[in-house]
Amino acid sequence: MTDRDSYKQQLREFYGSRTTYDYEEGTRHPLDAKLLLEFVPLHSGQKILDVATGTGLVAIPAAQKVGSEGYVIGIDMTPEMLYQARQKIAAARLQNIELIEADAEYFNFSDSSFDIVFCCEAIVLFPDIIAVLKKWYRFLKPGGFVAFTCPPETAYMASLQQRICTRVLGESLPHILEPLGTPEKCRNLLNQVGFRDIEIKIEPSGRYRPLRDNRLSWTAININFKGNPLLSKLSQEQLNQLEVEYNTEIEKLATDQNLWQDTTKLFVRARK
Repeated sequence: MTDRDSYKQQLREFYGSRTTYDYEEGTRHPLDAKLLLEFVPLHSGQKILDVATGTGLVAIPAAQKVGSEGYVIGIDMTPEMLYQARQKIAAARLQNIELIEADAEYFNFSDSSFDIVFCCEAIVLFPDIIAVLKKWYRFLKPGGFVAFTCPPETAYMASLQQRICTRVLGESLPHILEPLGTPEKCRNLLNQVGFRDIEIKIEPSGRYRPLRDNRLSWTAININFKGNPLLSKLSQEQLNQLEVEYNTEIEKLATDQNLWQDTTKLFVRARK
């Protein structure tokens, strides 16, 4: 199994285990989906692609908005997430939505197939972001919209994780939040692909979380650094050192209210 395959498998397991994703304490998944939908003009008859659709938080309300003359396709590689989405679709009795279990990195649609491509929460997870943006550009009709959310590079203790990894490994690894971590970086990547009319909205948010919820597991390390090949060379001693040093640092940051975690989101849209 390659490092990329191992990374993808860990993503499936990580999201597959989240059976209460829509209601996880302290998260804002439904709100982010709602805000993303409001960021793009939706109307009857449109054809929508929702990449990494998960439990359908974007796809289902999008299907309701585009109506019987429109159509929504949601694609995701995690069967447990899609199971939750299918239950909600059945309850809503929607006929204009299709779910596909597949890796969106490799799955293709015809050129100019969609009016809008959404990706809520998940664009940072793709190993090659510029490549997926190029695919989405191709999938869109002329004048169509791409719209996605991503955290800034300051979120989720990213800089601390990177510092600790650099100290243990002796060299810096690119963090998952870096490629799209500022409005300027988002704008630059979209411009490279050919998108225009780029708009970016920042929604500040944060939460206090117990220290036990911020421990750095091997799964978290692998996902946060996208299965970087250097990680597979870490010895058990280095892994232990990484966890100990990280836990020591976050304990220093904790207050009586627990540990503050920045969960700010960038909402990004652009046109083909």
